[in-house]
Parts: sequence; C-alpha cells; structure tokens
Amino acid sequence: MMRKKSVSASKASLVLFLCQMISALEVPLDSKLLEELSQPPTITQQSPKDYIVDPRENIVIQCEAKGKPPPSFSWTRNGTHFDIDKDAQVTMKPNSGTLVINIMNGGKAEAYEGVYQCTARNERGAAISNNIVIRPSRSPLWTKEKLEPNQVREGDSLVLHCRPPVGLPPPIIFWMDNAFQRLPQSERVSQGLNGDLYFSNVQPEDTREDYICYARFNHTQTIQQKQPISVKVFSMDSLNDTIAANLSDTDIYGAKPVTERQPVLLTPTGSTSTKVELRGNVLLLECIAAGLPTPVIRWIKEGGELPANRTFFENFKKTLKIIDVSEADSGNYKCIARNILGSAHHVISVTVKAAPYWITAPRNLVLSPGEDGTLICRANGNPKPNISWLANGVPIAIAPEDPSRKVDGDTIIFSHVQERSSAVYQCNASNEYGYLLANAFVNVLAEPPRILTSANKLYQVISDSPALLDCAYFGSPKPEIEWFKGVKGSILRGNEYIFHDNGTLEIPVAQKDSTGTYTCVARNELGKIQNEVQLEVKDPTMIIKQPEYKVVQRYGQVSFECIIKHDSTLLPTVIWLKDNDELPDDERFLVGKDNLTIMNVTDRDDGTYTCIVNTTLDSVSASAVLTVVAAPPTPAIIYARPNPPFDLELTGQLERSVELSWIPGDENNSPITNFVIEYEDGLHEPGVWHYQTEVPGTQTTVQLKLSPYVNYSFRVIAVNEIGRSQPSEPSEQYLTKSASPDENPSNVQGIGSEPDNLVITWESLKGFQSNGPGLQYKVSWRQKDVDDEWTSVIVANVSKYIVSGTPTFVPYEIKVQALNDLGYAPEPSEVIGHSGEDLPMVAPGNVQVHVVNSTLAKVHWDPVPLKTVRGHLQGYKVYYWKVQSLSRRSRRHVEKKILTFRGNKTFGMLPGLEPYSSYKLNVRVVNGKGEGPASPDKVFKTPEGVPSSPSFLKITNPTLDSLTLEWGSPTHPNGVLTSYILKFQPINNTHELGPLVEIRIPANESSLILKNLNYSTRYKFYFNAQTSVGSGSQITEEAVTIMDEAGILRPAVGAGKGYSETLFATSPVMHTVRPTFYKVQPLYPRIRNVTTAAAETYANISWEYEGPDHANFYVEYGVAGSKEDWKKEIVNGSRSFFVLKGLTPGTAYKVRVGAEGLSGFRSSEDVFETGPAMASRQVDIATQGWFIGLMCAVALLILILLIVCFIRRNKGGKYPVKEKEDAHADPEIQPMKEDDGTFGEYSDAEDHKPLKKGSRTPSDRTVKKEDSDDSLVDYGEGVNGQFNEDGSFIGQYSGKKEKEPAEGNESSEAPSPVNAMNSFV
Repeated sequence: MMRKKSVSASKASLVLFLCQMISALEVPLDSKLLEELSQPPTITQQSPKDYIVDPRENIVIQCEAKGKPPPSFSWTRNGTHFDIDKDAQVTMKPNSGTLVINIMNGGKAEAYEGVYQCTARNERGAAISNNIVIRPSRSPLWTKEKLEPNQVREGDSLVLHCRPPVGLPPPIIFWMDNAFQRLPQSERVSQGLNGDLYFSNVQPEDTREDYICYARFNHTQTIQQKQPISVKVFSMDSLNDTIAANLSDTDIYGAKPVTERQPVLLTPTGSTSTKVELRGNVLLLECIAAGLPTPVIRWIKEGGELPANRTFFENFKKTLKIIDVSEADSGNYKCIARNILGSAHHVISVTVKAAPYWITAPRNLVLSPGEDGTLICRANGNPKPNISWLANGVPIAIAPEDPSRKVDGDTIIFSHVQERSSAVYQCNASNEYGYLLANAFVNVLAEPPRILTSANKLYQVISDSPALLDCAYFGSPKPEIEWFKGVKGSILRGNEYIFHDNGTLEIPVAQKDSTGTYTCVARNELGKIQNEVQLEVKDPTMIIKQPEYKVVQRYGQVSFECIIKHDSTLLPTVIWLKDNDELPDDERFLVGKDNLTIMNVTDRDDGTYTCIVNTTLDSVSASAVLTVVAAPPTPAIIYARPNPPFDLELTGQLERSVELSWIPGDENNSPITNFVIEYEDGLHEPGVWHYQTEVPGTQTTVQLKLSPYVNYSFRVIAVNEIGRSQPSEPSEQYLTKSASPDENPSNVQGIGSEPDNLVITWESLKGFQSNGPGLQYKVSWRQKDVDDEWTSVIVANVSKYIVSGTPTFVPYEIKVQALNDLGYAPEPSEVIGHSGEDLPMVAPGNVQVHVVNSTLAKVHWDPVPLKTVRGHLQGYKVYYWKVQSLSRRSRRHVEKKILTFRGNKTFGMLPGLEPYSSYKLNVRVVNGKGEGPASPDKVFKTPEGVPSSPSFLKITNPTLDSLTLEWGSPTHPNGVLTSYILKFQPINNTHELGPLVEIRIPANESSLILKNLNYSTRYKFYFNAQTSVGSGSQITEEAVTIMDEAGILRPAVGAGKGYSETLFATSPVMHTVRPTFYKVQPLYPRIRNVTTAAAETYANISWEYEGPDHANFYVEYGVAGSKEDWKKEIVNGSRSFFVLKGLTPGTAYKVRVGAEGLSGFRSSEDVFETGPAMASRQVDIATQGWFIGLMCAVALLILILLIVCFIRRNKGGKYPVKEKEDAHADPEIQPMKEDDGTFGEYSDAEDHKPLKKGSRTPSDRTVKKEDSDDSLVDYGEGVNGQFNEDGSFIGQYSGKKEKEPAEGNESSEAPSPVNAMNSFV
C-alpha cells in the first residue's frame, strides 16, 4: 500500500489546500498560469474610513483592486450613484478606481464632502470598499475678544484659558512667549489636556505680558495665535514698600503676607466624574490642583493595581496614561493632591467600550464544481456587534438567489457548488462605536492539472541523507499525483518512499543507486500532465585524520592535523576556529593544506581548536584541545651596559685616512647594537672630544677619514639596549701632514658703513679647517658692470676688511680666498655687495590728499627716481599734523605724527584724524641711511563728525517738583553743535524704570529747569550733544526731588507712579502724565561706527554704543568669505574697544560686535585685512634737553633733602623723609601704571617729548573719549599699528596726548635716567 503523510480526504482539508494553491498563484512564479486562471475582484488598497483632506490640494480617494479579468470600477456618494463623467473636476485614474478631484484649478473641497464607496466588478463578482467619509480640514481663526489683564496676589491660583477655535482635526495646543520660546512648565505651572495653562500658585516671576496660546493645525500646516494675555503678580513685599513710601510714619497700612493653603482641585471639579474610552485606545486621566506649597499628585486604582508595563505618568504626574486599554481596565481611579496642610481627591469612573474587532474574518474559498464549503465571520465588541451579509455589494436578502448557499447567522454554508456560484461576499460587523467590513470570494474553477515545478530540475544530495523531489501542481478538481523512476519504470510504492500532499516525493535514505530520472504525473477528470526531474547522490565528506589533544610548553611549537576525503565532484573548503571563533590575526598561526601550526606558543593560545570542512552539500568538523604549560625555570638573567672596548690599534696610516681596530668588552647579556667612535684634536682643541662616526655592533674595525694638520687621538664607546659603556682608553696619537686649505670662508658680505667705504666681512675657518700653519685670507673686489681689474689684499686671520674711497652706493663683486704656508684654497665664488648709502636727494612730488571720512584720509604721491635714493629704498614716511580745529579757531601746539609705508608705495591711509579740523602733511623717501627732504606741505580739511559727550552734567536745586540741570559743552565738538538731547525717566523703589521723555535743547543753552516733576521721586537723565552728522556719546546722572514736607495730600496706594512731562521753563503750557511703571527693555540699542585698525598679527576693534548701561559686549570674527563658524571673544567690562590677537598676516577678516542679553543684537559686519608693517620711533628721550633738566632738578631736590636730614640728625631730632616724599612726590618719578584700555604710543617729532601711554575710565564704568585730538588709540595696540597692502596704515604713531596723565613708559630705547632715579628713590 502507498504510505502517505498528513493526508485527509475531508472536504475542509481540500478547501484549505485549494486556497493555498490560489494564494500561491498570486505570487508571479508562473506568469502564464496567472494569466489563464479566473479570479473574482479583491480590494487591495483603499483610503481610510475617516478621510480628512487638505482643502488647498487635490482630493485623491484611493481604490485599487485585482482580479481576472481585470475589474471595472464605480462609485456611490451618500448612498447614490456618483457619475464622474458629469463632473469636469473629477477623474478616475486609468486601470484603477482611484478618484482625483481637482481642487487646485477652481474646485472647492467643501462641495465634495460626503460618504463615498467604491465597487470593483468583473464577471466573477463584485467587491466593495469601506464607506469613506470625506471631510476637508479646517483651521479657523481665533474669535476676537477683549482680554483683561490678570492681576493676582502672590500665592493665589490662576487659570489662563486658551479656548482654541474648533478645527478639523482638533489642533495641538502649546504656550509660548513673544520670542517664540516655550514657556517653562513645572509641578507648579502646567498645561492641561484642554489646553488651558494652570498655576497652582503664582509667584512674582510669573509677571509678564506675553502669555500666548498657539494652536497648530497639522493638516494645513498652519498655526493660529491667541492675543497675548497679561499677568501681573502683586508681591506682598513690594506692595508694602509702595505703601510705606507713600504714607507717613503714623499711617498704618500693609498687605497681609502670603498664606499657605491646602490643595483644591482646579480640574476636574467636584468629587467624582466619569470617563468612557474605547478598547485599544490610550486612556488619559488628569488632575490639577491649586495650593501653597505646590501640591503633589498621586494616582491609585480602587480595588486593584495600575496595569504594569502599560501605565505612564506625564505632566509632572498630573496625567495618568494607560496605553492599549481593554475591558479589564474599567474601574474607579482616584487622584490625590497633597501638601503639608492637607489633601484633596477626585474619583474618575472609567468604562471601556469596544468597537467591533475580528475573532474570525472570512477567508477566500476556491472550490471545484460539486464541492462544499463555508464562509465564517465572527466579531466581538462592547456592545456585541450585529453581523450582516452582502453578496456582490447587495444585501444578501435581496441578492439573486443561489441554491447552493445557506445563511446561518455568522456563517454561509455552500453545498454542491457550480461555476455560476462564484461571487464576492461581504461581512459587516457593527455597533454604536464603529463597523468592520470584509470581502471574501468564492471562486468555483474547473481546471485541468498543471505542474509548476521546472522541467528536468537537478537535485543533489549526500548519500544516506533524505532527498526531496518537488512536484508543485494545480488543478480543479484536485489532481492525483503519481511518481515513476526511469523512462519506462513502474509506479513507485513501498515504505522506502513518502508522498506529501503538495506533490513532493521524499526518499528518507538516499543511496548511490537512487541516482536517476524521476517522473511526476498529475491527473484529474479534465486531463493529465507529467514532469521529469534528476537526482544525483554524492559520497559524504569525511575527516580521516582528526586533530588530537596536545600539551606544549610555553614558547614552544605545536601542530594539529586535519586530513579529509570527499566526493571528487565537490570542492571542499577548510576553516580553523579557536574556541568557536576566528583564529587570532597573528603571524604565529600558520594554516597549511592539511594542518594548523602555532609558533612560539603563549598562554593565550590555550583552548579548543576546530577543523571545519564545508562543501555545497555537507559540512563536517573535528576538535582538539591545546594545553599550554610553563617551561622549566631558568636562572635569572642580569642585563647591564656593555664593558668598554679595549686594545685600540691604529694601522694603515695615510695622509687622509687611518684604520682603527678594537676588542669589544663583555656585552652583559644584552647584545651590542653599535660602536661610537670619537676623536680629539690635541693640536687645536686638546681635551675636547668630537663625534667621528659609528658602526654596527658586529664590526670591530673601521676606516676613518682624516683632515690635514690635526693631531688625532681616538676612543670607542659600545652601545646596547641598556645604554652606553664607558669610553675606552684613548688610542695612540697620529699627526696628519699639512696641506693647503680645502675650503674658503663662508657668509661673505659687502656692506658700506659710510657713503665712501665698503666693509667686507666673512666667517673665519676653524682651527682644523686651516689644514696647516700660517692661515691668511686674500680679499678681492671690483666695481660691478665696470671694466675694472680685481683689487686684492692679503690679511691675517681676521674676519673684516674696509675698502675706503668708494663711490656712494654702487655694487661691487667680492670674493675671499683662504691660504696657508702650503698654498691657496680652491677659487672662491663671487658675491655682490654695495658701498655705503647716503641720504636721498629729492622729495616725492605731486602729493594729493583724498579725505575718505571725518577720521580717515588717503594720500598719494609720485615715486622719486631710484638714482636719487642713493641707497636701498625702504619706503616713504608721511608726516602729518593738525593745524587747528575748525569749530574753535584756536591754534594749539603742533603734534606731528609719522606713518611709514614699506617699499615703493605711492599711497597710504591716514587714520585717527580729528573731525572738522585743518591738517598739513608732507612726504619723505627713506633709505638705509635715513630720510630725504620733505615735499611741500599739503593742506586738507576733515568734515564734521559726531561730538564727544558733554564735559559735565550737574543737577542742582532740587525742589518738590523741579530740578535744575547745568552742563558743559563737549570737549571735542567735532563740528558745529546743532542741539542737545535730554532724555529722562523716573525710577521707583524696586528699581523699575518709567517711560522715557526726550527734550531737544538749543545748542547755545547751558542750563535748564525741569518743572512739574513728582515729589520724592528719583529720576535718571541721559544727555548728549548733536551735530549735523548725528548724536554723540551720552552721559548719565540721577537725582531725586525732595520729600513733601508741607502736608500736601498724598495719592492713594498705587498712584503717583508716573512722572510729569516736562517742557522748557519759559513755556506756559504744562500737563501731567502718570503712566504705569514697567520693566525696561534696552532703549533702541544699537552698535554703530565699528572701526578696525589692523597690524600684522592683531587688530584693534572700536565701536559706538547707544542703549542701556552695563551692556556686556562681545566681538565675533572670522576669515572673510569662509563658511566656518564665527569665533567669539568676550569684552571685559563696558569698554567700547577690544584687541583681537593671534591673527594671520596678510589675511582678510570679517568682524561684528554684539551685546549679550539684548536678544542677540549685533552690529553690521566690517571687513579688514592684516598686513606687514614696520613701526619707527624717532625720539630718544634720554637725549632731550628738557628731560636732562628735569633729572637735574630731581637730583638737586634729593640733595637738599639729604642735607636737611643730616642737619636734623646732628640736632638730635627726627625728620620724616619718607612721609614727605610720599606727600610731595614728583609725578614724573612716580611708578607708572598701565591700564587695560591703553593702545597708543606717541612721540613728538619736533619737541622730543617723553613717550606716554594711557586712557582714563570713569568710576561708573562708562567709557568716555579724552581730550587728545590726535589720539590713534583706537587704531592699534602699542606702536605696531599696521594696514594691509592697499596702502593703509602700517606704521607707528608718535606724539603726545594732551590733558592726559602719564600712566606708563614703554620706550624700547637705551635705559633712561628715569629708571635710574626711580631705583635711587
């Protein structure tokens, strides 16, 4: 009898089998078969049931289906047929049921709201989609409402209502401020599920005017904003201070202190509430409480535990979140709010309902004519859903009758079906929370057998292993399968074969004689088909010599064998593993054809080694253990430096070489790696040993090269890994014969020290380089490019020779040759030198000046002819000085400044000029000797600029309601003053500022009386001057009106917080304004006039700032044109300048200035370029007459003091010399102080005044410009101010700052007598 495995004759098994075959046909393994089989429609893709669309975009309602023949599609809308041909805005995609409603070309999404359903139909039935509800999303605007400011006492609770507009879908709510920053939330302040913002208790820091609720509508990608909500928290301390400031000592007023309160629930209200949630959804329960201190929320479930792994706490434990809820999660949930004063609780009764969900969804049926089958549709829900059936989209009660089917509740039973019974059935399970719709077809087919396995497929197996020969088939009714072996073989039967239901033939134990051709035959009542496959049985792979257990000593060698035997038609691969992992990546492991060898075994090699042999059909392995043991103990080895070599011997002495040999000392268990040979020159440098050469440690002789006229001695040092040996004893001496020099002096130069000489210098030869006695030098020279003979002279062993009577600055060819008693060295090479320089003869011509702005000018000139320079052209110097200020018409002491421009420049920039002034300049050429004559003076004028700050601001004569202001004009008006600007604002007890009032005052005024001010009120004043160019720096001052002592009626609490708008004292119109105080933001802050002065490796950045005091500045910079991030430097204090250091010469940089705490406020960018420059200093302070006179006066004063002390001592009295010196110290000899803010260094080119450096910083940290008109302090640090290659500033400044005390002396000249006197005193 034929033995079958898992075979059943029941109709249910047959149905399942046919379903498997049909689903397999859905996979395109055999395209021809798929094209031939008929199949009812199946919905493969559809839009969601609740489909919310963007009203701005086209509406796409998906409906895709498959079937054979391909189905056609139709739609219903709101239960009636939807004729898409009559609507020009609606199209259906080709070969698809997907609808596209064109909204972007004139359609309105609202017109297409409704319930849509798709039907896919072919000759075998009709499938329907879900009911697809189309609704356009909505993001309505917030309704306009008048929001009153919320004024609340400190400690009270507060709820800010959001009440967003009703949108589709509902919006996402969040709270932010005006700067689009999310408002911080905590246990005290948090957002509820309804979007409201809850304050358990308010604090003073909650005061703000920009609580803004935002609603984000994701479908339309829009955000709606509610009007800002203002919250003012009244602090009890500040309220009491205000009362005390406005009432007399006899009045008794005061606000109650903040009191603590026990918790009260803000939401939900009452003691109980209910909540219904659907199965599978997320359950969110919320409790928010008021109280002081802030209450803590805790959750429990009455009569049970919160579900583990599905429970989460959010919003600072105010929200309980349970995911994937089920009916078991129904119950009472209690939230408890507790603080130190008590507790409050609320119970939420939760009921979990369920929309329908599948227990058994109906599955497709494929039947043969005359067979039976069933469709089962089982669903559950809460409440329990109703089950209804449809056939081809029509309720089954009114569908065409089919005698083969019978409906029994949730089951349809089919009996003796025919081909006309094919149809698509729909099962609908629904309750009040939703519905489920499933399509399942019944496909009745009558098909002859088909074999899907490829013909003549080859199967290969290993002998004694099972062989599985496939015969995938299809037919309806189900075909019977038979197997034959050989072309004319008989049908296979017996226990040696197993026949599977899917047609597969299994040979449990294949032998070599199982090899051959096997034929599969499939037949049913409609036909028969067969297919042949081939089977090959291979010999198994075997390891005929396996690796064996090995024990090896540490540092030994071990080998494992792995010899294999395999089928000749298979190609094996051998892999070795250690402890089931890859072999270490170590060259000690050598893998051979039949073995594994491990060299120099270590303890880490201990383990299990496995040999694995793989073929395409089988795999075998064998393992062995390696044990590593310690080697026998050996005596400890002592390692040390080698002993010194001995028995040094010189042989083969020649004039320029000798052979040295030696015997090595004991190497002390560390091999000698090399020998170092040193020599001593007993003739020229006795006692000094020099390195000669070194040789490998295996070499004990060496050929040494020698120099003439040297008395050699040699010694040898041995080296191993431990170190160097002591030197050997010296060898015998060997004096080489003399010879003429082999080389000439190096570094030969020719430079004139005077206009009529040429100084030739060189580096002399060392002693052993002379090669013999009597070393001398032959010095030769001749004028270049002139047909002259060489002039030569022989000098002794020196390194300089001076040629006199030469023309001024002409080139010479020079050479120096060595010689001794035995002859000359080889012919030397020639070098070019120049005779001495003289001062230039002519001045630059055609000097032109272009004024760039009020502080910068550009000067041009024509270069002088090179012949008139009479030396190396080093550059040009521009001397410039201020003649007078155009605003004052008063001359002042002339202070010349100097800029040096390297090379053959013909233009340069003059920075640091004073606005609205008259200047003169001249240009001189410079060579190595000095400066040439000056060009004629050129006069130019600078335009107006902004003025400096007023020289002072005094506030006097305070009364109940007035103050008197007096001021001085700016020290540097920098133009014609047009007016003064006065701004002022009141300050209350909490240092809050009131609104700012601005008054414009004529330029000829110097005082003002402000009236109608509030009594006993502090005011802050800001004062600055203006020219036609703009406003200058401001100065600030504060003053207080006096207390009302006459018993004037006081205002009520909260009044009097404003100020009176003030007009000029001569104005008859006065009125009073009393605004509310507020926290002051920076008043129109801005940073302008950013200027840079660049040197070679640093740059000085300066700027002007307008805004609140105490701003913290920073400077950002980077390479111009680079995409790298800006580098940031913090400015110490409130200075308006900064030095960038560590810059790269010749590089363009971008720079900007910002103020921290001003919402990222920054200046515009400026670009500058570093460049090479040299600074020149023209004055030696120690040689000036005024300085010598001053030092003499100081010395005389000290002498007089010494005499007085001597007299007093003789009289027996005491004279406090030190106290008087401290009290009357000469400012010229006081220790000089350097301030961080000083950058300039000046010298007077005409009067030779001392170098001074410094700046002053007022005590209020406000940087003010000093009186010096010519200060270039903003253009460089120290003296090395530089500009780039376009001719901008590269030189140094010299000159004296007026009206500024000396704070330092950084002269780099020779030591000054000042230092000597300071040391003496």
